[in-house]
Amino acid sequence: MSSIPADCRYTSDHEYVKPTADATIVAVGITDYAQGELGDIVYLELPKPGAKFDAHATFGTIEAVKAVSELFSPLAGEVVEVNPRLEAEPALVNSDPYGDGWMIKLKVSAADVAALMDAAAYEKLLGGK
Repeated sequence: MSSIPADCRYTSDHEYVKPTADATIVAVGITDYAQGELGDIVYLELPKPGAKFDAHATFGTIEAVKAVSELFSPLAGEVVEVNPRLEAEPALVNSDPYGDGWMIKLKVSAADVAALMDAAAYEKLLGGK
């Protein structure tokens, strides 16, 4: 079974939202399940700080050896930071999806975060996989 940290919130598109020290800013990335399905990540196209996205809008692309997929914003918000390590080390998404493999940090509404799936609900979603 994939790793599903309890401190994150999840989407059915297999993105996660992880709290930071600032309650209005969350780290966003893809789940351990998603990176496992994609295989070896070789390239990411991510937005620049200041970009704004609606919930479910495409914020970038992720390229693996066997597929290219769109990345969807789990929440409406503004990009305040992009993980600088991923340009040179895209495989961090495979090796540490919830840690060093985060993709962007978004300024969001805390109420929106609470509306996402918790770890138990996400685990139930994956139950058939």
